[in-house]
Amino acid sequence: MILNEKIKAAVVHVTGVNGEDLGIISTKEALQMAKDQGVDLVCLSLASSPPPCQLVNRTNYKEQVIQENAKNLKAEKGVKIKEIRLSAYIEDHDYDTKKRQAERILSSGDAVQLTVKLEKKESQEAKRLIEQLIKDLAHCGKQDKGIQVSGKQVVANLLPL
Repeated sequence: MILNEKIKAAVVHVTGVNGEDLGIISTKEALQMAKDQGVDLVCLSLASSPPPCQLVNRTNYKEQVIQENAKNLKAEKGVKIKEIRLSAYIEDHDYDTKKRQAERILSSGDAVQLTVKLEKKESQEAKRLIEQLIKDLAHCGKQDKGIQVSGKQVVANLLPL
């Protein structure tokens, strides 16, 4: 990020504070405009000639750059899958707690794997529980695949919206 007097180009292509195109003007004029408006002149790229510059409020611009970097970093890392374990016969309060936990994970952008460990002949009850939980979480996540019932567990994956 090159600011104000550090811009060495003779002429620059300036964009205003609100995104309006001010055209190609000399760097001195652009710096004077920035000073008059109480903002900074920021060079966006040195790759083209004349370099594109923008008049921006420095604090707002820094916050915007930080938010973009955080978004890009999250996109690079990809989606994490976090597991929530349940039992087939769960109390209402515990169910609500697990549901809130899943909502928090999904709203932060990560995926949730709902797992019910089975004992004896609980597979139908476990499947019903997971179906209910998926229905309750429909506002913040969508089901990835079907519900997988294997020997000792029932599993379903939810992806954030």
